[in-house]
Amino acid sequence: MIEAEWWDYDSVEEMADAVAGDIGFIIESALDARGEALIAVPGGKTPLPVFARLAQAKLNWKKVTIIPTDERLVPLTDERSNIRAIAQAFLSAGARVFPISSDIADYKLAGNSANAKLNDLKFPLDLAWLGVGADGHTASIFAGPDLDEALNAPKGRHAVGVMPDPMPADAPVLRVTLTRSAILSARTVLITVTGDAKREMLERAIEDGHSSKLPIGRVLAEAEQPIDIHWAP
Repeated sequence: MIEAEWWDYDSVEEMADAVAGDIGFIIESALDARGEALIAVPGGKTPLPVFARLAQAKLNWKKVTIIPTDERLVPLTDERSNIRAIAQAFLSAGARVFPISSDIADYKLAGNSANAKLNDLKFPLDLAWLGVGADGHTASIFAGPDLDEALNAPKGRHAVGVMPDPMPADAPVLRVTLTRSAILSARTVLITVTGDAKREMLERAIEDGHSSKLPIGRVLAEAEQPIDIHWAP
């Protein structure tokens, strides 16, 4: 059974304040324990208010490396690029923002390239912060031909290339994503989600566990640590 603790807020702003505080504490704890921190953060619009607050925290950002949980295979200047939003938020604070995508057209080879890049970092992650899509995907672990590889990649395989099927309407592009093992090996796993529909979907996915038809349910079914889920309407 997935051990999940829900934190409910009255607004997205209230949730952003709380999540930014929690992530700041996670980073501070990592810096105290190991002298550096490695965190993975999601794309999309929900994280942006958290980014803005977190970037104002008085942390030793030069010792913090931030990677995306996943990336769309688009130019870094493209508005759909996850690393673009991360860089806009955190480069001025002094953090090390670490891209995982490449200019390789073949998405499988792009996944191999992302994995090779990530091998230069010190895993496990201190934080894997996840979002959840309306279709039940998390990071870029989508339904499609590459779902099994993303879920069952061996330990030590940090990233794979994926082709969502069907392609999401808002960004119909190929992706690279952290694997389930890379996500769940993190010292802390945190989820942010908004809206009643996503809450109901996530609750159902957690209840279904290994039998879930949704990628988020399949990912969380293997979690050995408690998962903090932050929700706002």
